[in-house]
Amino acid sequence: MTELTFKGKEYVFNHHLAVPHRPLAPDPDKGIGEARLDGNLIIHGDNLHALKSLLPLYAGKVDCIFIDPPYNTGNEGWCYNDNVNSPLMQSWLKENPVGIEDGLRHDKWCAMMWPRLRLLHELLSDAGSFWVTLDDNEMHRARSMLDEIFGEGAFAACIVWQKKYAVANDQKGIAPMHDYLLVYQKAGWNRNLLERTEQNDSQYRLKDDLGVFRVSDYTCNKTADERPNLYYSITNPNTGEVIYPDKERVWAYSQEEHSRHIAEGFIYWGKDGKGKVPAYKRYRHLLKTGGGTVPGTWWTHGFAGHTDEARKELRDIFPDLSGAEATITPKPSRLIERILEIAADTDSLILDSFAGSATTAHAVLAANRKDGGDRRFILVECEDYADRLTAERVRRVIQGYAYTGTQREELFKKNLTYTDLKKADALLHQIIGIENLEAHRFDRIERKVKDGVLTVEGIKTVQEKAEGLGGSFTYCALGEPVDMDKLLTGEALPSFASLGALLFHTATSTPLDPAKATEPDSDGLGYLGESDAYHVWLIYRPDMAFLQSRDAALTLAKAKALAESKPGKPHLVFAPARFVSQRLLAAENIPVEYAPLPWALYRMERG
Repeated sequence: MTELTFKGKEYVFNHHLAVPHRPLAPDPDKGIGEARLDGNLIIHGDNLHALKSLLPLYAGKVDCIFIDPPYNTGNEGWCYNDNVNSPLMQSWLKENPVGIEDGLRHDKWCAMMWPRLRLLHELLSDAGSFWVTLDDNEMHRARSMLDEIFGEGAFAACIVWQKKYAVANDQKGIAPMHDYLLVYQKAGWNRNLLERTEQNDSQYRLKDDLGVFRVSDYTCNKTADERPNLYYSITNPNTGEVIYPDKERVWAYSQEEHSRHIAEGFIYWGKDGKGKVPAYKRYRHLLKTGGGTVPGTWWTHGFAGHTDEARKELRDIFPDLSGAEATITPKPSRLIERILEIAADTDSLILDSFAGSATTAHAVLAANRKDGGDRRFILVECEDYADRLTAERVRRVIQGYAYTGTQREELFKKNLTYTDLKKADALLHQIIGIENLEAHRFDRIERKVKDGVLTVEGIKTVQEKAEGLGGSFTYCALGEPVDMDKLLTGEALPSFASLGALLFHTATSTPLDPAKATEPDSDGLGYLGESDAYHVWLIYRPDMAFLQSRDAALTLAKAKALAESKPGKPHLVFAPARFVSQRLLAAENIPVEYAPLPWALYRMERG
């Protein structure tokens, strides 16, 4: 595998390991519903620190990651502000923001992305997928980095998304019309199929006693010399004519397969049965795809939206948008909805660590509203508009928002064919049925034909408030870093929950499940959870007097009680001190191992 080299790589290669853990600090006043860390989250803070803070609770649990990072066009003014301790990196920090004249801007972009991609890889589940939008500025470098971090075999697709529907007349060169979606997967990911549309089913126009079908070519692109076993005669049972394929394009099926096709009634000889060449019947009800369609790598603006649509979506929600927020280039909800359709199930967890205007959360809430799902989102935004734009959009989408204008919903779409025109009465009957069913939800139904595509849309005039999608979320900031030196002195003592999650994840390499953890009792003892090897406990209160008292120590009596409470597996107990030796615990056959606080001491003891 070819390795991507960039300035500063040696300094950021393992930088994610040195990033301090900063606990998530919920702000109940800025969210909707109960403040909880296992629901929808919007986190304000540097996304490198936020991703590190998510590890104790979410490592290996995220089903779908979508990010829309800076494209590094040279006109964005993004800042590289990671605190990497090296003279080279420090000199770069003085040259912010990164601009078109910066000769090292591509190196800086790679250095910024590398540790974030490493953490995103840790957060992604074994059955998850990773999606990133980019343009030609950094796409090839991103591909090399992802090959190195995820592995070349993890590459799933490079999708071309048609982000514009018209060429810009003021473009001096060749007008860019597309962006890319790079997709990587963990080993257990299985993509979903897209919902079938009228356009998909329009191919299935023939019918017999077995069902509706379409026909496909009975030959393949091999010659008689290459595939002599596929060069044989076929007899039309209706005419008795013996037919051979062209020697430059033989049959696609062996004689044994052809005999089975005859027996199963899968050979088509034309409407009158007198065709000169057989065709293969493909019945709609026998589709191996379960009725859906396989997603491809070419996504038109009609399929996944476009940038003008995205800006209009944002303007509808924020009609008075101004300042830095007005310069944001959002992604359309339809683009994220397509990703969710392919990559997520109804109970999936979706992460977006470059959240911007919160399109990802909007798409998740809309998907839940549509099918009653329980998808969750985690958004991270570092800019100061995290509250007034990112979170505010989610608040308005959940609760509804003031809106005056026209809302449209596509009810029917079909590419018109000559057969459709011959059967216009049946098509009109179908459309009338849709209108009768849906008319009560709209002010009017509009039919239109453009570029050979028939579309039926429901139109609703909204003059006061757009209906909310429902849901809840918790708004979080990043707390002070958990500093082991300050833990020793009592200068900074984290909460039981944040310290417990960090200790559990570091000791077991698995995320803590808050539902299985318990609050500390009157003695400061709380259960953190179970790993493959241990039951894990913590004796702790964020109180220096308690931590220095005898009550905070692991004793023989406490060890016996823990072992009896959950038998069958050893116990790992974090505590500031102990009054019982490991040798005595072993002699008494008490399966308890002591781990001193702070955790730095435990790591040193275990070598």
